[in-house]
Amino acid sequence: MSAELRKPMRRRPSSRLLVIDRTNRVLLFRFVFKRGPLAGQNYWATPGGAVEAGESFADAACRELFEETGILRNGAGQEVAEREFVFQMHDGEYVMAEERFFLVRVADQSISRDHRTPSEIEVMTDHRWWSVEELMSTSEKIFPETLVAILGRIDRAETSAP
Repeated sequence: MSAELRKPMRRRPSSRLLVIDRTNRVLLFRFVFKRGPLAGQNYWATPGGAVEAGESFADAACRELFEETGILRNGAGQEVAEREFVFQMHDGEYVMAEERFFLVRVADQSISRDHRTPSEIEVMTDHRWWSVEELMSTSEKIFPETLVAILGRIDRAETSAP
């Protein structure tokens, strides 16, 4: 067995954002890969990305929110979910992804691409605000796959709060 195969998989902590508008629609970006190991893949996913050196998950959530949407917030919002899974990066590397999800409520649906990285501009081809009903009935690939369940838990928690 080669040393590469015995090496533990790199961990990739990241912050994801559940950006929800006044009508309880969640913002998702369409990711389309035209080259490299992920060429031909196409899916919708929440905004977010890797935690950088020295950042907390909350700090990364604020930075990613601004970079990918143009929305500037002082705080990340409430952490509402987390998951861990094997993920293939755009360069082909497989990592153990550790994602934490932060809830962000917004008054309008204005989105800016002005602060995205070149690779984000290349693969994030569209955005859409999705209702839970649309998520449940679509044949599109959605990440996280448990998004409807996460949104349901948030909704139940908010409706049962005093």
